[in-house]
Amino acid sequence: MIVDIQFEDSRWQDLDLQRLADQAYAQTLAHLGLGDDWEVSLLACDDARIADLNAEFREKPTPTNVLSWPSEERGSDEDGGNPDLPEGPDPELGDIAIAYDTCARESEAAGKPMRDHVTHLLVHGVLHLLGYDHIRDKDAALMEGLEVEILGKLGLSNPYYEG
Repeated sequence: MIVDIQFEDSRWQDLDLQRLADQAYAQTLAHLGLGDDWEVSLLACDDARIADLNAEFREKPTPTNVLSWPSEERGSDEDGGNPDLPEGPDPELGDIAIAYDTCARESEAAGKPMRDHVTHLLVHGVLHLLGYDHIRDKDAALMEGLEVEILGKLGLSNPYYEG
């Protein structure tokens, strides 16, 4: 797995984002039975940059935690159906952008370590690149279940459990 990171916000380097991304993406691909001959581009930015991207691509001029752009559409037409996972190296799965400020606010509000929250969002982002989504109810249940399983293998707790 190759993770090419462009650091626009140096605070990400202090968090050791390269290691977090390498681990999150490798575990996600392994969990889904995919090889490691894939590439992901990751933009490590701030809220201003991700708000611009969100406005440009989603017509929502506000910051968000993570955005993703798959190299091709892999999603299932059936609600809750598995996407068409790639069988061989693309090699480019797509691009992800992640915003430091939003991630920091969310992790603080949830009382969770920033590294844990960012790891969750990295898993979430690569699942989007692979065709998983959470707009429809059954799709959301499938994607969240995978996130919980993958994060568990990384030693992290269920991010959806409030208790």
